[in-house]
Amino acid sequence: MSTPADPAPDAPGAAAAETGRTSVTQRAIERIKAMIAEGALRPGQRLPTERELSAELGLSRSSMREAIRALTTLGVLEARHGAGVYVTALRPADLLETFGVLAEISRGETLVEVLQVRRMLEPAATALAAARVDDERLARIGALLADLTDGGSLERAVAADLAFHQAIVETTGNATLAAVNAGLSSHTFRSRVWRGHQRAGLTGRLREDHERIYRALAARDPAAAQAAATVHVLEVENWLRAHLDDFA
Repeated sequence: MSTPADPAPDAPGAAAAETGRTSVTQRAIERIKAMIAEGALRPGQRLPTERELSAELGLSRSSMREAIRALTTLGVLEARHGAGVYVTALRPADLLETFGVLAEISRGETLVEVLQVRRMLEPAATALAAARVDDERLARIGALLADLTDGGSLERAVAADLAFHQAIVETTGNATLAAVNAGLSSHTFRSRVWRGHQRAGLTGRLREDHERIYRALAARDPAAAQAAATVHVLEVENWLRAHLDDFA
């Protein structure tokens, strides 16, 4: 006897089956995450095989395979060729790596929202950095500022801009905050900001913003650092609002 044909991709039955598979896969993802959260699986530990996991959790091997693939993409698991699947070190930078896609591909009002989040986080982080910065870190930030203000290529200024702010946030000592900040920072967007300011003859304003932030860090003045960072992010946000049609 011939087996029934699978439903056409656009048929109601196919949609329901797809939803069912997604639901089971999501359940498998949640179960594996719970095992990690509860300590049954620890960073660096090898996972049981798909067969063992599916039997233990009462889920199909196909859903378990999809769950492992999804968690690998998210940086929770890693497949080692010939050695199996392992829990990663679960470092914030690994877990939040895909978060960076948000800043890179956002457009229009969503991009404004990304900048608003930066305006909430970055000034507070800059204030904390001013309270914690040591001479070695300050010298590193100063070198990046020099790259940013030396009148070299625009691409060099953009790279220094990204590194300047990331170095400041890393000075807080909070790896999760540093990972979130990296995710909110888009090289593509910053390049467009610098090019737009260059066409308008306003790159000096951006450089002055960074110099003001650095002076506050050098003075170990959290209040001044927070104010300078707020002014800077707000300057970029206002520029974006004025040119939002270019990002629609």
